[in-house]
Amino acid sequence: MRVSRWTPGVAAMVVTASLAAAQAGRGQSQRVQIKPGEECPPGMTEVRPQSCAAPEKPAPSIVDYRPRSTVVAAEHLVPKAKFPVIDIHNHTDIGAGNIEQMIRDMDELNLRVLVNLTAAGRGGAAHLKENVAFLRSSPHRDRFRVFAWVTWDGAGTAEWRDREVKSLRQQIADGAIGLKIAKNLGLSAKKADGSRLKVDDPDLDPIWQVCADAKIPVIIHTADPQQFFVPVDMHNERWLELNLFSNRNFPQDRYPSFETVTGERDRMYKRNPKTTYIGAHFNWYGNDFGKVAKQLDETPNLVLEVGAVLYEFGRQPRAARELFTKYQDRVLFGKDAYEKTEYPYYWRVFETKDEYFDYYRDYHAFWKLYGMDLPDEILKKLYYKNALRIAPGLPQTGWPR
Repeated sequence: MRVSRWTPGVAAMVVTASLAAAQAGRGQSQRVQIKPGEECPPGMTEVRPQSCAAPEKPAPSIVDYRPRSTVVAAEHLVPKAKFPVIDIHNHTDIGAGNIEQMIRDMDELNLRVLVNLTAAGRGGAAHLKENVAFLRSSPHRDRFRVFAWVTWDGAGTAEWRDREVKSLRQQIADGAIGLKIAKNLGLSAKKADGSRLKVDDPDLDPIWQVCADAKIPVIIHTADPQQFFVPVDMHNERWLELNLFSNRNFPQDRYPSFETVTGERDRMYKRNPKTTYIGAHFNWYGNDFGKVAKQLDETPNLVLEVGAVLYEFGRQPRAARELFTKYQDRVLFGKDAYEKTEYPYYWRVFETKDEYFDYYRDYHAFWKLYGMDLPDEILKKLYYKNALRIAPGLPQTGWPR
């Protein structure tokens, strides 16, 4: 792996004037020699072992470079999932203005149940109660569910504990089937004394105990992709995204490290073994399946969901298939942002053997995807069986065996 940086004087010009002229005459640019482990100078690329050259024409930007693949490969589009699906991770408020269109969309996708995680987050506990009442009075009461919400700022006092525990219990009584934890816990939420509220702070244990007593799962989004916590330079594979959405970068002079917040979360899982946790976005460990396997082995009260990290499975499909096979009872389907046109990419990765096809957002992943070709029984577990077991408040009848 080349990790050294090129600096003037480290690399030396190794082509003589006559050789350079000869190369130019044949349409080749001048070369720069580098040492083993070094990188080419800016504007150059390695064209031969330890030999760098610059393109003759100005290079297009990362935004403008859109090569057209010449690969002719089998294409099996999957507009509708093979089995009915529970989306355990979504952020779409359902009301009178959109419910009928949502049902049409969901039927076309074979999306049977959509779980809105932010019914309370967007409008408070009162909005959650109103939304549940509307859904229960509609002809589509078994197509939607909601999760509760907790306000973290101010934790560490008896007043905060009593207020939030009471609110959570009321949201569960009003119809919440789980608790959603957003990434502000660990990154920006503050205790009453002004210090950062850590994910594994013992002052939060009463919240986890309420969930354990009520037998509802906690879906937790801690941190963000690991690349969001490191310098946004030419080595960062999320460079484009972080320059389109600068608020997704968490510089170390203002935020804790990725390892700090995920470590707090992982310790919290283990310290509360009677609470069931759903690691949102595959715990942001989808780039390291070894870490995923170790964590699942050590944390029996944890399951993972796949929302917004399809690009991780699609770029390492064989390893992903092995992981999903070994831990087939520990993975749930989730999408995160609702967009009807994006779901079929998930079906295609999970259900087909297709190779080298596009991801739906270039700025997330510039690489291509490959199908995992999961067997039917694993698809059923991923799409609905595991969710039915983890979240008893979901509609439990009418599913394929």
